[in-house]
Amino acid sequence: MTEIKHIKPSDIEKESFNIIRNELEEMGKEIDKVLEPTVIRVIHTTADFEYADTMEFSEGVIEKAKDAIKRGAHIVTDTNMALSGINKKTLEKYGGMVHCFMADEDVADEAKSRNVTRAYVSMEKAAKIDAPLIFAIGNAPTALIKLRELMDEEEFKPELIIGVPVGFVNVVEAKELILGSDVPYIVNRGRKGGSGVAAAICNSILYNI
Repeated sequence: MTEIKHIKPSDIEKESFNIIRNELEEMGKEIDKVLEPTVIRVIHTTADFEYADTMEFSEGVIEKAKDAIKRGAHIVTDTNMALSGINKKTLEKYGGMVHCFMADEDVADEAKSRNVTRAYVSMEKAAKIDAPLIFAIGNAPTALIKLRELMDEEEFKPELIIGVPVGFVNVVEAKELILGSDVPYIVNRGRKGGSGVAAAICNSILYNI
């Protein structure tokens, strides 16, 4: 019969992180200590160790993200699921808020009239927020495409782009657009990602300030 571990609820996450660290060590994978909390939290969210190999971090991105949050950065997501998963209380301590404009009526109307996605229009709306901005994209590659357009055409520069949309159509290509930019980024190469991953990355930074 399978032996069930009896662990206090408050210790479950800690035990999970220990298991992940031990298994990474057994695999011979060494992760930079600054990046480790983010990689481990993503693995914890997905139970997928491939993220240890596929996540890409621009130079100094974690410290830059922490600094932006301390300066009151707002986080913009492309799904209400990601919005729900981000620890808003911690962000609010520094004056920041989390936004998702995907369900806004004006965004829906504009997207329909222009025959573009809501994510595309949402990024245009978000770019007008008067605050340092972090984008956490876990679903819509068109959000990343629009962000790159804004950066190229209007000298718009977010504090950080978390590019982890999941899927098949334009997902890999959209991520490469961000990897080729000069904006601080955390990107997972390939098709994997999702709203939960985007939220996990945000929380890993928030919890480790």
